Amino acid sequence: MAMTGVGLALKAYGLAWKLALPLLGLNGRLKDGWEQRTLAGGMPAPADLWMQAASGGEAYLAWEVLRHLKPTGAETLRVLVTTNTLQGYQTLLRAAEEINGRKAGLAVQPWYFPFDAPELMGRMVRRVNPKLAVILETEIWPGFLSACKAGNVRVLLANGRMTTKSLAGYMSWPGLFRALAPDLIMAVSETDGRRFGTLFGRERVGGMPNIKFDRMGDAGPMPRKNNPLRDLIREGDPFVIFGSVRREEEHDVTRLAAGLMSERPTTVLGLFPRHMHHLDLWRRAMDGAGLNWVLRSRLTGPARPGTVILWDTFGELVPAYGLATAAFVGGSLAPLGGQNFLEPLTSGVTPVTGPHWKNFAWVGRELLDSGLAVEASGWQEALESLKKIIDHTPPRREVAAAAKRYIRDRRGGAEAVAKQVADSLNKD
Repeated sequence: MAMTGVGLALKAYGLAWKLALPLLGLNGRLKDGWEQRTLAGGMPAPADLWMQAASGGEAYLAWEVLRHLKPTGAETLRVLVTTNTLQGYQTLLRAAEEINGRKAGLAVQPWYFPFDAPELMGRMVRRVNPKLAVILETEIWPGFLSACKAGNVRVLLANGRMTTKSLAGYMSWPGLFRALAPDLIMAVSETDGRRFGTLFGRERVGGMPNIKFDRMGDAGPMPRKNNPLRDLIREGDPFVIFGSVRREEEHDVTRLAAGLMSERPTTVLGLFPRHMHHLDLWRRAMDGAGLNWVLRSRLTGPARPGTVILWDTFGELVPAYGLATAAFVGGSLAPLGGQNFLEPLTSGVTPVTGPHWKNFAWVGRELLDSGLAVEASGWQEALESLKKIIDHTPPRREVAAAAKRYIRDRRGGAEAVAKQVADSLNKD
């Protein structure tokens, strides 16, 4: 695509944003941070480094990188960290409090990522005037990238992951994205690297360990006495978690739940929807299967055996894993890419996943080959696997220790990104 074509594409993109912004104002999920998203309430302070983390998961990755950053000289390193979601923003606030409190020569300012309208992004980049922008995972925004190009801001895409579906979408405008390509991409696997190379050119792509291994390297079983959920699950009751289950796998997950509660009737089942706004769907599903259920928010004492707890409270999945006997990790019974099964594993629970976990291929097939996690071909096989784990539960400490050994050899992603940031900033 010639530059005139790129200019026309960006002009059309900007027009689409102008038409969309009034409608976005009606979206209740975007009301948090609206003045920052639209720059109506002003703009942040200038920064040396701008790091973008899409939502809660990426915000934790940003936090890990921030812990490894060091000033490149005598002056304070000013860092703007942005996100698209309330959960991400709350995480970045905690990260900023920790990093700034250490007084280690970093000044971290959280902010909502502006809407990607080229005019808004142009104003934002000119105001912040960073030397380097770091994008975590797959945040490829044309307005942001074009503003960085116009401002001579180098762009590093780190912890890069890309699905075949995402690549297909970006390839609808291949010339545009090639023209706006980041200066360097650090991909977490060879497969992801090839996809980024197809879009942006192989010469820009390198590799790195996934920062998620860094986050989990120090994780371990939480002692029951320290677990904030200990009063909800009686010691000795089989407690099975369905973690991050998705709407698209409702039918199979419901059959899995019904089968488990029928064949192991003393079980307490904790069902964690991946998206809380689909909670009513899971209520109807449990009613349709004839299962007894209670909302987590209404539970004040131990759950009765044979009860499904519909988890309507944020931020409790990891401590729940700390009490679990067994766990099924959702997003994997339908072709959705799966969810992170390292979380139950580091808590000492052998996770069961369905066949669709390609988004977490970075974890490594060796994890399943070693028996640390179990892959089921469908809900029936997942049921049999969960029953075996309930009946013969591996010692929590042994599972967690094996997981820690596996993770230890794969750490170093945050340090690699921090080194690349330092190298880039020192080029000035």
